[in-house]
Amino acid sequence: MEVVIMGLFFLYKIGRIILALTGVVGAVLALLTRDDAFDAADRQSKWIWAGMLMIAAALVVYQLPFLTWIGIVIIGLYWFDVRPQIKDILNGRYDW
Repeated sequence: MEVVIMGLFFLYKIGRIILALTGVVGAVLALLTRDDAFDAADRQSKWIWAGMLMIAAALVVYQLPFLTWIGIVIIGLYWFDVRPQIKDILNGRYDW
């Protein structure tokens, strides 16, 4: 039973590290994206998104109660909503 608990704890730690790295990579990608793409997508500026993603990554790493969930939501919002829209704009696809 102890082995199972240790294995689950290890998976939990790995998951947190992967989430934090996803936030950091998202911040770097936001910083490498053109400024006008965020304006065209009607989103916050790239600096705000980069800051939010870095703070979100820190919240995930430090395991602050409830704030960790906010960090996860910010990272997910960037990767599943903001990034695809900006990528479409930069690739010339302006579909609604």
